[in-house]
Amino acid sequence: MAHRGRLNLLVNILGKNPADLFDEFDGKVQPEKGSGDVKYHNGFSSNVMTPGGEAHLALAFNPSHLEIVAPVLQGSVRARQVRRNDLPFMDKGGNSVLPIVVHGDAAFAGQGVVQETFQMSQTRGYTTGGTVHIVINNQVGFTTSRQADARSTEYCTDVAKMVHAPILHVNGDDPESVVFAAQLALDYRHEFGKDIIIDLFCYRRNGHNEADEPSATQPLMYAVIKKLPTTRTIYAQKLIADGVLSAEEAKQYEDDYRESLDRGDYVASSLVSKPNEALFVDWKPYLGHDLVDEWDTSVDIEKLKEYGRRMAQMPEGYKLQRQVQKVVDQRLAMQTGEEPLNWGAAETLAYASLVDHDNVLVRITGEDVGRGTFSHRHTEIYNVNDGSMYVPLSHISENQACFATYNSLLSEEAVLAFEYGYATTVPNALIVWEAQFGDFVNGAQVVIDQFISSGETKWQRVCGLTMLLPHGFEGQGPEHSSARLERFLQLCAEDNMQVITPTTPAQIYHALRRQAVRPIRKPLIVMSPKSLLRHKLATSNLEELANGKFETVLPEMDNQNADKVTRMVLCGGKVYYDLLEQRRALGLDHVAIVRIEQLYPLPEQRLMAEIEKYSNLAEIVWTQEEPLNQGAWYYLAPHMFRIVVPHPTKAKVMEPVARPASAAPATGSPKLHAQQQQALIAGGLGISVDELAK
Repeated sequence: MAHRGRLNLLVNILGKNPADLFDEFDGKVQPEKGSGDVKYHNGFSSNVMTPGGEAHLALAFNPSHLEIVAPVLQGSVRARQVRRNDLPFMDKGGNSVLPIVVHGDAAFAGQGVVQETFQMSQTRGYTTGGTVHIVINNQVGFTTSRQADARSTEYCTDVAKMVHAPILHVNGDDPESVVFAAQLALDYRHEFGKDIIIDLFCYRRNGHNEADEPSATQPLMYAVIKKLPTTRTIYAQKLIADGVLSAEEAKQYEDDYRESLDRGDYVASSLVSKPNEALFVDWKPYLGHDLVDEWDTSVDIEKLKEYGRRMAQMPEGYKLQRQVQKVVDQRLAMQTGEEPLNWGAAETLAYASLVDHDNVLVRITGEDVGRGTFSHRHTEIYNVNDGSMYVPLSHISENQACFATYNSLLSEEAVLAFEYGYATTVPNALIVWEAQFGDFVNGAQVVIDQFISSGETKWQRVCGLTMLLPHGFEGQGPEHSSARLERFLQLCAEDNMQVITPTTPAQIYHALRRQAVRPIRKPLIVMSPKSLLRHKLATSNLEELANGKFETVLPEMDNQNADKVTRMVLCGGKVYYDLLEQRRALGLDHVAIVRIEQLYPLPEQRLMAEIEKYSNLAEIVWTQEEPLNQGAWYYLAPHMFRIVVPHPTKAKVMEPVARPASAAPATGSPKLHAQQQQALIAGGLGISVDELAK
């Protein structure tokens, strides 16, 4: 719901105690932990009794960023429908949960996420069976007048015409017409399973907030408004004129309500004192845990092999495209232990084990996630004869949990917001959103800033959403290189989320399983690879999946003689393999390379354990592909200088190796990229570019 009128709704409909609200105004209520939020952003829930039975009402928490909560709400509603086995499919189902969005007129017309939310409203992966939209049309956006500046369309609701949604324009000063419009909207939604809009044409009596003086910018409008009687007065006079009510009774209603507020009594009617707990989901098992790194994510190796065989079985008569058939055949060999596993083989085994072994719902969405942007996933298999789709992960066993993968509309903001809402509503699930390229995640930056990174500290709303962001400098230019790792790390505090840079198939397998099987719900940000999806060195064996776990730090893998090592290179992500190949080619036995696979929370003890293996260290360097002003260095530097430099090994140097500081993430010139990459690898290994060229 929008901010204006929210306190009215909280007290009069949802049943918040007025005394609690007044205490918030007086500053008597402080958050038990975290930052808390202003009263206009907080959500609430209650149960009320209706003629049709008990109903659970939930008001979404939302920030000041206007319409961004609309897709969050849709995700939460979809998750609630799935819990009730009432998933809408176009024009059927979904009536157990009703989404209602209350908008402001200026925001409804001006915010692009409104269009994105309408566009997803009838798609397979995002429909909720129709939403009732109520636009509180105050005819002014703070100080922006409708006449010339607020929009170019006749009505603020014109954007809804794109999905042929009916729009009911109704006078807010006529309560009986408003009730009629509301009943019509509910009947339409129930009958047709599509969105409908109520344009509640009214005005804002007291300006943008309680302290605002609106006549400073709209003097003529507010000269008229000051002369108008209130809606309550107009309706009371109508009832008195119709003989339904006496003037004394109308005054008594007003006095009784005022006295209830003064006493701090509940004023909402029909509140249920002992709610039906079947309407709730139990989050208790997922609360109050410290964010621990260690967790058992093992699965019996024979089970993994069986999952591999099941995923290779297609329906009878199913003919696959030639390259897809090759992927299926290769993956069968990988997942049964005949060949090393690549990224896609390990990732799909993680999903199979979760839906069957752990009974965890798995939902993956994003642009092109079924096949994968880089053709590595193939969870959706198509029959070349008739175009039908088969999802092997939905057929692992008869009693498995749901596996769903949806190629999303070309949206980052609304889709990521939807998945956040979904993940905050279903705890026993792995909800994954993947960006087509990691760079495109900044199209959803408001979701990351206002919900993913801060939702727990503001509203105590835990969320286990996983974000896969393809990241790595491959010479593909400024918009196809960087998921802006530095932005996520800057937002990290209070164990609010996890940021990892996994470099092996076993690591992504265990990271995904750890995210779902631990009773901890924190967002997981994965800087996932592009070239490593099929890199000859980025492989794992089936035993590592069956018996291993996610390692926050991966040690030197070539068994370098510890006494000879004088230089340690710390790094993360794809650059590791570039460093490794060159070190091997040059025989640099004095260089050890250690990967920090989890950047936040930073595994300081594990990192120190690796440093302590080498008693003759003279240099420790952090090497990253990103420019110096980006990537992980500015986040890591204070930690490194605090824990590494004073270490007993007496390392004389602690410095970064990176591309030169840059306003853009990467160069668009392949030649310049290659030159920078050579200089980067040479700098990391502590040699000259000429030595590297030899």
